[in-house]
Amino acid sequence: MRSRTEMLFLVLSVLSLILIPSEAAVSSIDLGSEWMKVAVVNLKPGQSPISVAINEVSKRKSPALVGFQGGNRLVTEEAAGILARYPDKVYSHVRDIIGKPFKYAKNLLESLYLPFDLVEDFRGAAGIRIDDGVTVYSAEELVAMVLSYGLHLAEFHAKVPVKDAVISVPPYFGQAERKGLLQAAQLAGINVLCLMNEHSGAALQYGIDKDFSNESRYVVFYDMGSSSTYAALVYFSAYNTKEYGKTVSVNQFQVKDVRWNSRLGGQDMELRLVEYFADEFNKQVGGGVDVRKIPKAMAKLKKEVKRTKEILSANTAAPISVESLYDDRDFRGLISREKFEELCADLWEQALVPVKEVLTHSGLRVDELYAVELIGGATRVPKLQAKLQEFLGRRDLDKHLDADEAIVLGAALHAANLSDGIKLNRKLGIIDGSAYGIIMELDGPDLLKDENSKQLLVPRMKKLPSKMFRAIKHNKDFEVSLSYENANELPPGVPSEKIAHYAVSGLSDASEKYSSRNLSSPIKASLHFSQSRSGVVSFDRAEAVIEISEWVDVPIKNFTMENSTSTTLDISLEASPDNSTTVGNENLSTESDVDSSSNPIEEPSSNGVIMEKKLKKRTFRVPLKIEDKTLGLGISLSKESISEAKSRLAALDKKDADRRRTAELKNNLESYIYATREKLDTSEEFQKISPEEERQTFSQKLDEVQDWLYTDGEDASATEFQERLDMLKAIGDPIFFRLNELSARPAARQVAQGYLDEIQQIASDWEKNKSWLPKTRIDEVLTEADKLKKWLEEKEAQQKMSSEFNTPVFTSDEVYEKVFDLQEKVASVNRISKPKPKIEKPKKEETKSKEGESASASNATAEENFPQSEQPTGDSGSSPNSEADSETHDEL
Repeated sequence: MRSRTEMLFLVLSVLSLILIPSEAAVSSIDLGSEWMKVAVVNLKPGQSPISVAINEVSKRKSPALVGFQGGNRLVTEEAAGILARYPDKVYSHVRDIIGKPFKYAKNLLESLYLPFDLVEDFRGAAGIRIDDGVTVYSAEELVAMVLSYGLHLAEFHAKVPVKDAVISVPPYFGQAERKGLLQAAQLAGINVLCLMNEHSGAALQYGIDKDFSNESRYVVFYDMGSSSTYAALVYFSAYNTKEYGKTVSVNQFQVKDVRWNSRLGGQDMELRLVEYFADEFNKQVGGGVDVRKIPKAMAKLKKEVKRTKEILSANTAAPISVESLYDDRDFRGLISREKFEELCADLWEQALVPVKEVLTHSGLRVDELYAVELIGGATRVPKLQAKLQEFLGRRDLDKHLDADEAIVLGAALHAANLSDGIKLNRKLGIIDGSAYGIIMELDGPDLLKDENSKQLLVPRMKKLPSKMFRAIKHNKDFEVSLSYENANELPPGVPSEKIAHYAVSGLSDASEKYSSRNLSSPIKASLHFSQSRSGVVSFDRAEAVIEISEWVDVPIKNFTMENSTSTTLDISLEASPDNSTTVGNENLSTESDVDSSSNPIEEPSSNGVIMEKKLKKRTFRVPLKIEDKTLGLGISLSKESISEAKSRLAALDKKDADRRRTAELKNNLESYIYATREKLDTSEEFQKISPEEERQTFSQKLDEVQDWLYTDGEDASATEFQERLDMLKAIGDPIFFRLNELSARPAARQVAQGYLDEIQQIASDWEKNKSWLPKTRIDEVLTEADKLKKWLEEKEAQQKMSSEFNTPVFTSDEVYEKVFDLQEKVASVNRISKPKPKIEKPKKEETKSKEGESASASNATAEENFPQSEQPTGDSGSSPNSEADSETHDEL
């Protein structure tokens, strides 16, 4: 199923993507609790337009792990390699502790038997102290390490720099989690085009190749991953629009609702197995031993349980085997699928809750759903599928999407659409919304607590992105706080509905300054908010709005005595110098509403214009200062903290690069020693090109370096490995060169001799079939061929007189170079084209030509007989060239 779906998707992607710059590439990162997937959109020739990046061990997903051991940082696959031995040094679920309070993070990790050394920071969030016992990394820094790996993976896959990316997030992520993830991406050097809700990525991948112009549909995307479960109701439809004068149908989808259980996932099923097998092992060992208290043993058991659960998805029973689980005791067991389902009995009903809630809140019936698409690795469990089928009344569930890769592929398409480099030719409108409603609340002196002081700012499922505006009548400084709408439906682990707190100042000063003026209405504060495409709400700006009424002189247009009160023309007034000295930068907005009443007509002015007084309104907008007073988890990392974190991560990156280079050079040195020794010991050809003394010396050097490699060289630097490799190559390269030439030189001579024989035939064909070729050029080729033949004979004679132990008299490369030069000369002669035959003119044309010459001569004589001033003049054709010009024009 997956291969067929991927093939179809790739074909569609080729058709639906167009490239603006030729080597643009964008990526998407699906960062989960345990795994990370990376996809790349890149239309570089020779590569798939959209594909999942493969890591260094040829896997399509990488473990979301960071480890520290012996002063070295290990990421993803490297960290996974030491997880079972050092469970306290390899950190998982780092995404799930970002933006979470310390107590929640501690309880979460303890429930998963993860023995991390957690440290609470000034925000109340959790950081992790690594194995050196001193260094503490924030959750943002640890997530940045994983994201940085994903970015490098995308660049390695695309073969071009990649900076723009879309990162998928679970729908239940709140403001603190989203801000934290964006800052983690900033630390990793990623330009985040947006944070995309996971269900939107799956919906985009589902709808990109379908046509909804004839039928709209409701589709539920049910996702059970490692740590969470959600159900999203998405409405697919189409609308008509004009493009280039034609009516076209454009597909779109709108997320109607999404419900979740953030603490239910595949790992909960695994934990039931872990508890079951832990009890079994404790019974076997006896003596009050509890394997749960041994982190290393639990890490081994959890690793094998994961494999056992996967086997149970396809079989009715599965074994488990753990070598040296504890105290050199092996553990082996067997569990049936029936027993597994019994252990998870309460989880099956919990898994249905998100689907039930989506249907309840939407008012839809089950039979109104077009499809229920399954995504997420845990949806492969047969019992879960059976429970869903039973509830939905369906014999089959929809599995058109790749359960593991649907989200990352859809997010990659969205990244292409948002980027400046690659655009989707096939359109699919996306309407997603905020998973949480957000309330704005005002507080301050003389501010009444009524319906205006507490308002719903962002309704649940409000379209992303969006802008919000609120205005209040007030004249003193005040405070603004943002909170989640429902205190009973908060993001996981969030202890309070409070999101952010701001102090707005400058309003009191502006009110005091303008209070003495003729205010036409109470002073107002205008507040501007926005919710980004990533779902982050921000307080963008605030300003005081002051409206002043003043009497101004306005000339009366077309004044007559019969109509002395004619309508006046609205005049745009500029602020006087006095008005411009306000608090901050003030913008004067001229309003068009003027009081219709006017004063009696005045006497004409000195210039004769009749004036009257009109009441004019002026609007001043004074920017107000916004101070972020948010405390706790809502605090973003300061610029200083970000700068410090970037420096720490850069130092780790450099150290990792040096470590990888050192390991590579060490491996190169080791490989050279083994490969060379094998040739020395097994190849008889060495005796022909190298004396015994030279071979013994070389062998002794190999022994010396090998001994050093496994003693003092264990902790050597990259430079030391390179120096010893260069020293060995300085001895071995001349030997291997002679060895190679022993067979390469005769082969090259054979090629040359064959081409020399062919030259004679080529020259003969030239003389027979290409008689136009200059004989001098043919002779040049033959001369060069003779020179090459003589050179070969001379060199062969010299080589026979020289020992094979010495440097060769001539090399195979020299032979090939001379043959190539000769081939170039032959090709240059072959490029001489055959001359075109001369075309003789027919006799009639020749006669006409002679007549024309006679006429021309007569005209010339006539012109000589006319004086210059008496030359005939008139229309076209009178000049000698006019006839020729006319003929040319007729031909065109």
